[in-house]
Amino acid sequence: MRIYTFRIIIEPDERNTFHGYVPSLPGCHTWGKTIDKTKKNLKEAIKCHIQGLLKDGESIPQEKDAFELFQTFTEKEFAFKR
Repeated sequence: MRIYTFRIIIEPDERNTFHGYVPSLPGCHTWGKTIDKTKKNLKEAIKCHIQGLLKDGESIPQEKDAFELFQTFTEKEFAFKR
């Protein structure tokens, strides 16, 4: 049995809810009132998205060499030099 892992992103939105999406599955977005609800909705959205791909004869995308990092700056680094 093959195992698939997908990176998900969950961000707060302007309606005090949460927007979730899967970068490797374009168009796979959902939302929820809580992070847990958004995670649950994303799991269902991923399943539906993959089933659609398979039905259309397409392969399941994989994030082979993907990585994520955060870049930190100080306020001083954003100051304009005149």
